[in-house]
Amino acid sequence: MSDPLAQGRNRPFTAGKTAVLVVDVQNETFNDSHAAQRPWFYEQARDRAIPNTARLIERARAHGIEVMYTVIESLTLDGRDQSLDYKLSGFNVPKGSWEAQVVEALAPEGDEIVLPKSSSSLFNSTVFEYVLRNIGIEQVIVTGFLTDQCVDQTLRDGADRGFLMVCATDACATESADRHDWALRLNAGYCRQMTTAEILAQIPPAA
Repeated sequence: MSDPLAQGRNRPFTAGKTAVLVVDVQNETFNDSHAAQRPWFYEQARDRAIPNTARLIERARAHGIEVMYTVIESLTLDGRDQSLDYKLSGFNVPKGSWEAQVVEALAPEGDEIVLPKSSSSLFNSTVFEYVLRNIGIEQVIVTGFLTDQCVDQTLRDGADRGFLMVCATDACATESADRHDWALRLNAGYCRQMTTAEILAQIPPAA
């Protein structure tokens, strides 16, 4: 048996051991109203992060690599089950609402897993870790929103729980270039940082 420490972080992306995770790319966090309200984020999400995530999903599906989603969504209509932080932040995405749905461009297919969460890291408010271990996943490629919040905390929590975390640096976005870049600087020690092109180069197109 090979020594996992000797292998380091640079493992191949293989079916059964790798998952692509899409974090909070949903109608609540990205919709046309944000074009005026949050123009930098909106353009980065529309023109870069969402198209790159779509490319990763397409390649993952072609190779049998697990595609998984998490969305901000309460288990209740009034949000009484949310974390204290979410309550203090003053927002609620009700169970079953339009806002809780994954954006159409990245819609789940078949029985792909979508986990509703009520905290920044889905490791803290869902059965994500339990599901990963049941499936046999060792490595998680993380995409989505926001780079310096839910994406960042998910990367850190995954690393602490013994998973190999990969940040798809151009398949996530936040409110400004400065916030995005700072998040990447600060979480570099917890994950492998790769562009979409670099990840796809290691998952060749299906024959």
